[in-house]
Amino acid sequence: MYPNHFHMPYAYPYVTNPYQAPYARYPYSNYYRGYQTYHDVRQPVRGQATWTEGGTVTQCGIPWSANLYMTVAVGQNSPYKCGDTLKVKNLANGREVLVTVVDQVAGYGKNKVNLHRKAFETLGANVDLGVINVEITTGVELEEEKWGKYLLEVVQSSYPNYDVTDYSRVSKTKQNANRMKETYKYVLRSPQETITIEGTVVYNPNTDRIVSMDFKEV
Repeated sequence: MYPNHFHMPYAYPYVTNPYQAPYARYPYSNYYRGYQTYHDVRQPVRGQATWTEGGTVTQCGIPWSANLYMTVAVGQNSPYKCGDTLKVKNLANGREVLVTVVDQVAGYGKNKVNLHRKAFETLGANVDLGVINVEITTGVELEEEKWGKYLLEVVQSSYPNYDVTDYSRVSKTKQNANRMKETYKYVLRSPQETITIEGTVVYNPNTDRIVSMDFKEV
């Protein structure tokens, strides 16, 4: 069983920039774009979701296996881009999941997404249905807050049997000229339970070097 609390002082000392690891697999230009672009897709959009087993090649260069198969394809004319984090909600039962955009599909509408089968099933949907009604929200705040995304990756790796369904930033505090502290809260769900993890990172804002990371169940 996973510990209720774990601490990693000076974790990943080789990381001078949070995009180096594990973000190196995501194109920087697609990952962190301007605020104006995000403004257009902040509001939840109702649409439909289908499912796929994925493939070996994607238009984004990000594998379907990324994010523990919590992945999705969007239309080529969609406002959602490669590497974006989307929150997809099953309107039939209220279940939610965070997915990463890894592919683009020709002919798909702006409010239609193609989830990996694992993500589709995580929403409590029967694959025999083929299509479900959903609400799609962009992970706007998370995309803008790179450390929230970084901590999300660590949480997902540490709790492989759970799906992260929501997040929020709790606080951001400047401790001194060389230390910034940010805390995020993540909601994780398994078939047996739902838990909340609080993750904190302390880093040097001048160099982006991590001083420490700390996680606990709350």
